[in-house]
Amino acid sequence: MFTGKTKNLAVIGSPIEHSMSPAMQNAAIQAAGLDFAYVALHVLPEVLADAVRGLRALEFRGFNVTIPHKSAILPLLDEVDEAARVVGAVNTVVQEAGKLKGFNTDVRGFVSALEMRNFSLRGKSVVIFGAGGAARAALYGLLRSGAARVTLGVRNPGKARSLVQEFCPYGEICVFDWHDAAFAKVVADAALIVNTTPLGMAPRTDEMPPVPWAAVCAGTFFYDIIYTPRETKFLQHAAALGCPTLNGEAMLVGQGAAAFSLWTGKEPDLSVMARALHEALGEGDL
Repeated sequence: MFTGKTKNLAVIGSPIEHSMSPAMQNAAIQAAGLDFAYVALHVLPEVLADAVRGLRALEFRGFNVTIPHKSAILPLLDEVDEAARVVGAVNTVVQEAGKLKGFNTDVRGFVSALEMRNFSLRGKSVVIFGAGGAARAALYGLLRSGAARVTLGVRNPGKARSLVQEFCPYGEICVFDWHDAAFAKVVADAALIVNTTPLGMAPRTDEMPPVPWAAVCAGTFFYDIIYTPRETKFLQHAAALGCPTLNGEAMLVGQGAAAFSLWTGKEPDLSVMARALHEALGEGDL
């Protein structure tokens, strides 16, 4: 039951109907017995500044930020953490004493999903397919977690080379055309291969990044941040080779859990959040 003391939370974006955050966050709120409420708000790009002023004025405790506002919201905030500044995107905002601080919990979600599988990044060689916003969060998380080297496999190396300059202070990074023969050797040496592209996402489930499958070694870990479908063609091929795989569900839960902690000061029940996500995706019981 909501009261005058209920603290409000939200997710803003456009479109917003697809968001899984309300299901996950409200399940975690209920399980923790907190007087909070989480809603989804449709916010068009042209009214983003007005929406942020409104959320500040209405004293929302915080809110998530999704497409297309993750970068556009940066100048509207009073402060951002290091991850958000480096990645250039905010997905979580906390309001404290009228001040809005932005965070990027996608980084934490990306890394925590690997930690839950007991995969240590320290000293490992990693390949990332893609160089967009999701790749930036993954790249920062990998390098800050001790990965020895990260290689970007991309369609257009020229466009991706700016990432090398931006992120080289955090560790060793290079970029290859994903069709380059030399890229196959990098894949052969990788302990972890990550897809951050939308290739394979529903409804275009027949697509996948051009992995040089003949070069893949047994035991290489494959991680796709896509979660619809649950098993992409990328992960299906990896599993057929006997490689361990991970989809984007754990990352989504992890970033949501990190946001929950920032807003409430409490650790959520991850199993409750995962179950709520699973049900919202129409996948039945875990």
